[in-house]
Amino acid sequence: MKHWQPMLAIACLVLAACADKAPDAPDKAPGAQQAPPRPAGTTALAPGTSAPPATAARSDKAFSPPPESAIPEGPFGDMVRLGREIFVHTGKNAPAYVGNGLNCVNCHLDAGRLPDSAPLWGAYGMYPQYRSKNKHVNSYGERLQGCFRFSMNGKAPPLDSKEMLALETYSYWMASGAPVGVKLEGAGYPKEGFKPPQPPDYARGEKVFGANCALCHGADGQGQRVAGEYVFPPLWGPDSFNWGAGMHQLDNAAAFIKANMPLSRGGSLSDQDAWDVAMFMNAHERPQDPRYTGDLAATRKQYHDTPMSLYGTEVNGHLLGSAPATKKR
Repeated sequence: MKHWQPMLAIACLVLAACADKAPDAPDKAPGAQQAPPRPAGTTALAPGTSAPPATAARSDKAFSPPPESAIPEGPFGDMVRLGREIFVHTGKNAPAYVGNGLNCVNCHLDAGRLPDSAPLWGAYGMYPQYRSKNKHVNSYGERLQGCFRFSMNGKAPPLDSKEMLALETYSYWMASGAPVGVKLEGAGYPKEGFKPPQPPDYARGEKVFGANCALCHGADGQGQRVAGEYVFPPLWGPDSFNWGAGMHQLDNAAAFIKANMPLSRGGSLSDQDAWDVAMFMNAHERPQDPRYTGDLAATRKQYHDTPMSLYGTEVNGHLLGSAPATKKR
């Protein structure tokens, strides 16, 4: 391996069937203010699934989303429930906009409720915000569009589509009572001060993957299906997130893994193991970044010029991004 590289084996990243990612943390948080009263309610996990526990004790003042039993009846509640179904079973409920085998819930566990896995309630109140990724102020809807384009390797639903309205309504409802413009405890992935003792290493990561991740995601990292739907998602290859997704960055992947993986045993890996396995996973090919300019080096310089990205770097003699994974026709 010629370059220091980010790695990420989204070890056992599941819950139901399969995202990029709930909106990421803001570059700058706007001034805090209290949100207006919102309808209460919550959503449940898919049948047969269970939420992994939080990996660290939360303070008494930590925000908790409303229980699913509080989802109201009527048109508003129906839209909340639709948003949850799209979130948990994205490919089934928004097929026109999904290009891989993932569901939003793969990166935002417990139907977007779990702290430290980019929960929706931690993201909703932080928008609009400026994002360095696309260098302009994004609405929450635009942030969700990015998830479809990159994490789902698909295309963005129109802002006025039923799918987008449902996802925004679900997020709004889940954030009932949360302050606006305040980064809540448990929002995003816990990256602050999270650094590996040693530079991430592919060979070490491969061993961590074999011992902790392969059981769920397969030795080849291609996940496992039940009734045609992934119950354990692919971590690389043509059915995974593309090179533009936030999860392809080492710090995002390692933080997610440390807090949440292996499933139900978040916090059990050492910091070094989390970074090493993140590097191993992200040192594999995946679909091309949709912003690809036709020149790998130019695309890296414009969109991936960070040590957190392996795109456009050489690993084990292979130039990542030069032969992106594609589905067989």
